[in-house]
Amino acid sequence: MSAPVKQRVTIIGSGNWGSSIARVCAQNTIKHPELFEREVRMWVFEEQIDGRNLTEIINEKHQNVKYLPNIDLGDNVVAIPDVKEAAKGANVLVFVLPHQFVYKVCESLRDVIPKDCKAISLIKGLDYKNNNLLIFSEEIEKILGIHCAALSGANIASEVAEEQFGETTIACRDPKDGEIFYKLFHTDYFDVNVIGDWRGLQVCGALKNVVALGAGISDGLKYGNNTKSAVIRRGLVEMRKFGKTFFGGVHTETFFESCGVADLITTCAGGRNRKVAAAFIKSGKSIEEVEKEMLNGQKLQGTTTSQEVFHFLSARNMTQEFPLLTAIYRVIYENAPPESIALDLRTRNVKVDLE
Repeated sequence: MSAPVKQRVTIIGSGNWGSSIARVCAQNTIKHPELFEREVRMWVFEEQIDGRNLTEIINEKHQNVKYLPNIDLGDNVVAIPDVKEAAKGANVLVFVLPHQFVYKVCESLRDVIPKDCKAISLIKGLDYKNNNLLIFSEEIEKILGIHCAALSGANIASEVAEEQFGETTIACRDPKDGEIFYKLFHTDYFDVNVIGDWRGLQVCGALKNVVALGAGISDGLKYGNNTKSAVIRRGLVEMRKFGKTFFGGVHTETFFESCGVADLITTCAGGRNRKVAAAFIKSGKSIEEVEKEMLNGQKLQGTTTSQEVFHFLSARNMTQEFPLLTAIYRVIYENAPPESIALDLRTRNVKVDLE
């Protein structure tokens, strides 16, 4: 009997989170040599750093000096500037790139991946097309014709890179894929739980960034912990309601996984969406200006998702059903008074849900 084919892993993306997760995967390809090839390829959008290519610096120093400085990625992480070359022959694709690039990148990969390839999406967001919100793992599946799982959790990239203990959630259709992904991502400091609700997981991953904008608005107004806790709790309620109303197969239990309440708490406490929203409140500038000043070229995900969710709800005349998500959009984009966040948390004429 021939030996099983070893899985070749490629990371599609190389920002803060992409570099952190490449490091996790690189450790596990070494830990499980019977299952994975040692080398982990990482597609890097080429940039110039002090006159040198970023890929050259990563391959020489084994650090992403721009997006994850002073962290050793492992000598088996190889940065490649051409996405087709990076993905060629890969059995596992790990998508961790801004969601506006997903379609173009996937179209370019159709002819270079083998039929037995599988993918996993770490993309936090939903895609708004033709008044509909789409799940990214399902869109990747449609374009590439392969199974695509999803990973999401309370995972601040720098903390994962520093090996501070945390949890994450993986959701997939196929239990065999789940076993492979567990071995690729699980470590002593990065604790993985595998579930089947890929839609609920990705709804959580998208909407928590919008709620974090609300937490940032609360912080920017110097409101206390009681108000911020109310934002988080109401946000979780609206996240669950949104998932169950608009996406089939979403389970309430998913919102109590790391991808749900834990990720929401982490993002509202220290994530970039919260930080930028807090600075925005007193800045007198647009959210885009504040983002550019604070994020070193990276993009917020909560602002894009907020716009998409608002337009999706507006098309269905349902903004009043989601008062917090609606208020956040109006503060950020319609110059509504920031104080309306707290005003719209007040319970009035709300249907009692005893489920």
